[in-house]
Amino acid sequence: MISLAEIWPPFGLILTTPRLVIRPVLDNDIPAAVDAARSGVHEPGKSPFSTPWTELTDDELAPNMAQWYWRCRAGFTPDSWTLLLGVWRNDELLGVQDLGAKNFGKLRTVNTGSWLKQSAQGQGFGKEMRAAVVSYAFDYLNAEVAESEAAVWNKQSLGVSASLGYEPNGIFRDGWGPKVVEVQKVRLTPTTFKRPDWTLKAQGHEELKSYLGL
Repeated sequence: MISLAEIWPPFGLILTTPRLVIRPVLDNDIPAAVDAARSGVHEPGKSPFSTPWTELTDDELAPNMAQWYWRCRAGFTPDSWTLLLGVWRNDELLGVQDLGAKNFGKLRTVNTGSWLKQSAQGQGFGKEMRAAVVSYAFDYLNAEVAESEAAVWNKQSLGVSASLGYEPNGIFRDGWGPKVVEVQKVRLTPTTFKRPDWTLKAQGHEELKSYLGL
């Protein structure tokens, strides 16, 4: 029987680092993602996200997350795409790392976002998973720029960015839920990237690259 990855090549991508396996979230993984998010991602009332999805009630959170995964798949095209990658350690889902782009064939620019459950924070996983997708973007997709952003008070996220060589790229104000937040943009290139001391392993890349028309 034909596999899901043969039908939709993004499902076949698997990135491996020394401690993590990073792969697209499948339908069977959504319950684990919901459980991880319900366990807590941040202190109450201190959402680091532009859309405060983690502050939804448990009954609202589950369908909201499922719809987000399905929406990103449905809207996935070579010109505008988002990979929602589950981050696994020893069969435990720790969080999700996003890698996305618009008009990538011309701009060669990707953007990233992520979340980790609180019990997995403070152990270097955030840096490792970001380094993995940035390495993939630069070394396999031939990206020229990787961008990210975080609220100016989010020292944890901005610290990960700085440790990997991202440089400040301007501050703007935005409405995050009911609050107005100052947001720091950051930018990384292959030249400024402070590479980890390990080499990323990527499986299923050629099929995805062909699907993206690269």
